Amino acid sequence: MNYFDLHCDTISECYNKHQGLLVNSMQLNLEKGKNIKDWVQTYAIWIDDLLSDEGAYCYFEQVYEYFLKQMNELNTQISFCKSYGEMELALTKGKKVALLAIEGSRALGKKLERVEAFYNKGVRMMTLTWNGKTHVADGCMVENAGGLTYFGKQVIGKMEELGMLIDVSHLAEKGFWDVVRHTKKPFIATHSNSKAVCEHPRNLTDKQFQIFVERRGLVGVNYYPLFTNGTLQGDIEEILPHIDHFLELGGEDVIAMGSDFDGAKMPNNMKGIEDVGYFYQLLVKRYGEARADKFFFKNAQRFMYENL
Repeated sequence: MNYFDLHCDTISECYNKHQGLLVNSMQLNLEKGKNIKDWVQTYAIWIDDLLSDEGAYCYFEQVYEYFLKQMNELNTQISFCKSYGEMELALTKGKKVALLAIEGSRALGKKLERVEAFYNKGVRMMTLTWNGKTHVADGCMVENAGGLTYFGKQVIGKMEELGMLIDVSHLAEKGFWDVVRHTKKPFIATHSNSKAVCEHPRNLTDKQFQIFVERRGLVGVNYYPLFTNGTLQGDIEEILPHIDHFLELGGEDVIAMGSDFDGAKMPNNMKGIEDVGYFYQLLVKRYGEARADKFFFKNAQRFMYENL
């Protein structure tokens, strides 16, 4: 089994709790996932909406340095990759792959040059907002939310120019459609489900999902029960209706994994990375091995080949 996960908050939690990526008390660590053959994990540095601009930037820097230290200490097991070529090379050497993301753009402040600075540090994805307001746009939990600001339009233009992937998970719907209007390249929703199946502001409407299908984008399904069934309790099986619905919309080549490990409560039968094999077998049983492999790895691999 191969596994490509578009989103976890593990590195931020490791920093906050002074624990490492190899062995820790989290939902995800390298030791618990050691039996996964090819494993690509996106580690997001989560930026709290309540931080000031400079506080957010300083927090990013602190977690980033912690991430680099972990990558250096574990360099025989995992590689911090910044391109598709680096990713493939690491996998051929039997290593796990780490991609780096930022969740929430507050760390930019109002400084457009920080987009390139983050890119030069190896950040390859940025979730434009978390749930609240930033200088870029409104998050999905903002009342009467607006779309992208003028600065936000500059930011996504710079991201496209550099090749930093635009992540619209958490973004309010007006902002989503602004991204559609002001971009040409495919973009991603790293950890979002279907609003038609579970009515939650964090989930995607059918019209939104169809944009990913048209542009050959990528949507990582989120394991958090609140986004699968609307409550804080549930089983991993409750993601299956979301996948079914996305398939009805033509999303076979779009569906990927976006666990939200260490950023959300997990389903009752998904303690952490050690249980993804059970989920994979559910997908094989329901959709067949070829499609399960697409959802678990190959769709994200294809997207990165074309866009990273």
